[in-house]
Amino acid sequence: MRIVGGKYGGRMFHPGKKFKARPTTDVAKEGLFNILENRYDFSTKKVLDLFSGTGSVAYEFISRGCEHATMVENNFNHYKFILEVIDILKIENAKVFKADVFKFLNKSPELFNIIFADPPFDLPKFESVADAVLETELLAPEGVFILEHPKEYDFSQHQYFKELRKYGKVNFSFFEKD
Repeated sequence: MRIVGGKYGGRMFHPGKKFKARPTTDVAKEGLFNILENRYDFSTKKVLDLFSGTGSVAYEFISRGCEHATMVENNFNHYKFILEVIDILKIENAKVFKADVFKFLNKSPELFNIIFADPPFDLPKFESVADAVLETELLAPEGVFILEHPKEYDFSQHQYFKELRKYGKVNFSFFEKD
């Protein structure tokens, strides 16, 4: 896993053989962050990274100067890896929760400007993730929710869908409530 840009750009971390996550590709991350950096001033943004896996996407936000990042990961080995990387990089503006994402969504009192979710592609009821996030009050006004998904899913008819970006096999659907 490599951090593509920003303060920690080029840093590589190896999660080991026990890792079962499918990290977002460098090409997809680079494309996504080219879009986001042109739209948002990260220094004023609080980010929520759901199904964090390696924490790769949250590190990109932190590396590029976001105000704060919260990561939620249920797998203990993944959670432990995220904590190790945060310690190595001496990141102070992040929190990590070892929790079920759906339970976290119903309990968190915070507002986030950017919510990113990269659920396992074989997650039962994958298509319900968008509604699970957007039915909460976690997305700040003028905030964006980004869902990474395989091409088999089409969210273009969702009431809050705004756009789709494709990078190879990686698809990002953007949602806004405003």
